[in-house]
This record gives sequence, structure tokens and C-alpha cells, in this order.
Amino acid sequence: MNIMNVDYDGLIPNNVNLNGDPRVKAALEKWHPGYLDWWNDMGPDGFQESLVYLRTAVSVDPKGWAKFDYVKMPDYKWGILLAPQGEDRKIPFGAHAGEKAWQEVPGEYRAMLRRLIVIQGDTEPASVEQQRFLGKTAPSLYDMRNLFQVNVEEGRHLWAMVYLLQKYFGADGREEAEALLQRRSGDEDTPRMLGAFNEETPDWLSFFMFTFFTDRDGKMQLEALAQSGFDPLSRTTRFMLTEEAHHMFVGETGVGRTIERTCQEMQKAGIEDPFDVNAVRKLGVIDLPTLQKKANLHYSLTLDLFGNEISTNAASAFHAGVKGRYREDKLDDDHRLESSTYPVTRFKDGKIVTEEVPALSALNMRLRDDYVADCQGGVSRWNKVIEKYNIGFQLKLPHVAFHRHIGEFSSIKTDVDGNVIDDAAWDKKKDEVLPSTSDRDYIESLMAPQFEPGKFASWLVPPKVGIDNKPGDFEYVKIA
Repeated sequence: MNIMNVDYDGLIPNNVNLNGDPRVKAALEKWHPGYLDWWNDMGPDGFQESLVYLRTAVSVDPKGWAKFDYVKMPDYKWGILLAPQGEDRKIPFGAHAGEKAWQEVPGEYRAMLRRLIVIQGDTEPASVEQQRFLGKTAPSLYDMRNLFQVNVEEGRHLWAMVYLLQKYFGADGREEAEALLQRRSGDEDTPRMLGAFNEETPDWLSFFMFTFFTDRDGKMQLEALAQSGFDPLSRTTRFMLTEEAHHMFVGETGVGRTIERTCQEMQKAGIEDPFDVNAVRKLGVIDLPTLQKKANLHYSLTLDLFGNEISTNAASAFHAGVKGRYREDKLDDDHRLESSTYPVTRFKDGKIVTEEVPALSALNMRLRDDYVADCQGGVSRWNKVIEKYNIGFQLKLPHVAFHRHIGEFSSIKTDVDGNVIDDAAWDKKKDEVLPSTSDRDYIESLMAPQFEPGKFASWLVPPKVGIDNKPGDFEYVKIA
């Protein structure tokens, strides 16, 4: 079977010759009804019968990998898609650098690989659960369709991880695959594994911020796993990155369109002071200081996903050749890091300092630095929108020590510039730098659905181009 094309004849679309692997095929077919039960219980609420204009992967050829058509979400063709196998691929880093990439799980790294795959797998259904009620307040059919596209692809990414668990980890893998359907975002007894995936996504601005900031963490983790010496994981995550790009596009353009509407309305009303929040809110748009607070919140929650700045687990995974750095193959060093150092920001003796530590221990910090630079690119593009309207305001990423619950800064409080403050000062300042109850109530008050083709809610502008080049009044979702 040509790896580029996807076999759609069976229950589970795939390009991994499932028909030639009866044991795994049977295990996945057994898992399938539980997945559909989960989707119907926890997927988009109230829209399972609607026809949605979705893209489905039909190939892993980057030039023409997807087709668009109307489909009911429970009938979406979730499947198992791996990027093509590189001929004679070598492990690119760690103690095994230069050796042939593994096609089977090396026994000594089995537990480590399983844990990485399970954690990645757990984030996928979690975000679907977090976003399940958003369809009801969609600001347009275009945005609703983008939400559902993100949702079905997160579902497919769950399938991608479950395939690896079922094929390579035997009974343990089957157990883990079941557990991925049992946990629930925000549940007291069975929460999802990572903190940011147990937070609520109560409104569309939260969704846009989540897809900009938190899906970008997903991109960084996938990029690091795409370097793995375990070739099936590398190939799986390489194709997932193709789909992930759209999720960040939804976030960046969603926030950008919100900013644009705010600036337009301020200009129209002759309001020059962006901090005159009450005047701006009377226009039915989201003021820029509140957008800044939302960015502060989602950015700081996402930084926690990178774990401890200094980490023996990350060092072990790199040394083993299991998880690399962001775009490892483009880095110019020995790819072993046994004698290298890396600067790490830490809290020491009452001060935030930067010190050199062994590079192997600082891999989480390095991945986070790459993430911060990637975020900054998007924030700079948002600021260009504000500049266009000559409004004296710039969105900024807060200091990495701000509002942290994991790592070097979890025991301290700082302001957005990274100045250490005491609890009393934090309590006083908190509502100036993070969304307050009244900010959240105001945002929620704007969340009136707009289900007429071509119409958009008052607080954001239409996109510059439609999905699949469709015209402005295209009916992206035919609501049942």
C-alpha cells in the first residue's frame, strides 16, 4: 500500500496496512465503540447531527493531503496516519546518535516512551472536553466550523497515540488506551494529567487564547517528539504537526480579528485612550487591557506545561534518544550535550538570576525559550494591527516568573515585569493583571451566537479569506 495514500475501505482509515496486522486491527476495532461513546458524551454539545464543512486527510503528501466536504462529526473518518518512513533514518541525538532509528520499542526505554505517549494522548481529548459547549455561542458559522475542525483533529490525534499504545505496548498499552477515555477534564476524581487541561474554556476569547498559547505548547512538544529515535513516534508526530498548524492559525487570527474590531470601533467613536475601559466596552467590543489580562493568564498557564526548568526526566529522555529538542535536526552542535551548558532563569537568595547549568538538565528551559520566541512572533503581529490604527497600546508577554505554579517560580509572586512582590501586594494587584470576575462577566455578556451565514458577532471582524477559499456567506455548518 502506498504510504502517501490512505486506505478508506475499512472501519479505521489508515496508511499503516492495518489489514496486514490483525492483532492491532482487532484491538483498535474493539476500542472504537468506546471512543464513539466518549465523542457523543463529551464532544461538541448539541451539534452531533449538524453537517460541518470539514477537511479530512486523504494522503500524507504535503502538496495535497486533505479534502473538504460536509460530514456529521460522529461520521468523521478518524484514522491512523504516519508521515513517510525516511530511508535508513538515524537517531539524531543522545547516547545512540548515529545508530539506526528503532522500529520497535527498546526494552530499556519502554516505560519512558509509554509515559510520553500517554501524556501527549491525554491532552487531545482533554481540549475537546474543555471546548464542548462553545458551539452554542459561536460568533459565526465560520468560527463554529473552525472549532469543530480543531475538535475532530484533536480526536484524530488521540487515535494516533492510541495506535502506538496498542501496537507497541501490548496489554499495558490497551489498558492505557482505555484510561484515556475514562479521564475527564476538570473532574475531581479522574482529572486530565496536566493542569492547563483541567481549566475551563468558557468563552470564545478563551478558546482563541488557548489555541494560540496552549496549542503552541503542543506544537513544541510534537516537534521535540518528531525527532525521536523511536521511528513510529517520529512519523506519527510529524504528520500531527501538519494538522496542528491550523489550530494555531485559528487562535492567532481569532485574537487578531478581535483586536481589529476593537480598534475600528474606538477610531469610529473617537476614543483615543485604550485604558478608558468603560467607554470602550459601551461599544460592544473587548478592550485592549482585558485582552492583555487574558494573554497573561493563558501564557502563564501554558508555561507550566513545560515542567521544571531543571529536569532529570528531560535529560534522561534526551540521553536515551527518545525526545529531542525543537528542530533538533537544524541545530549545530554535537547533539549529545554531555559537556555543554545552557542559561537558566532561577529564583535564588531572594532574586531572579540567570545561571549556566548543564545543558542536559536544562532541556525543558530550552524548549520553553523556543516557545517564548514563537509566541512573541504572534504577539508582534497583533501589535501591528493596533499600530495601524495609531492607538497607544502594545500587547506584551509577561515575565516568565509571573503567575507560575510549577518550576523555579512556583513559590513566589511577581508582577508582570518579574519584580518579586509579597502576597499582600499580589492580592492588591491581581485584578489589574489577570481577568477579574467582572472582566469574565463582561466577555460572557458578548457571547451571543451568530448562526446566519456570512454574519459575525459584533466583537470581531470577518476573516480576510474563507476556508477552502469559500465566499463570505458560505454555510460552513448546516445546523440540524
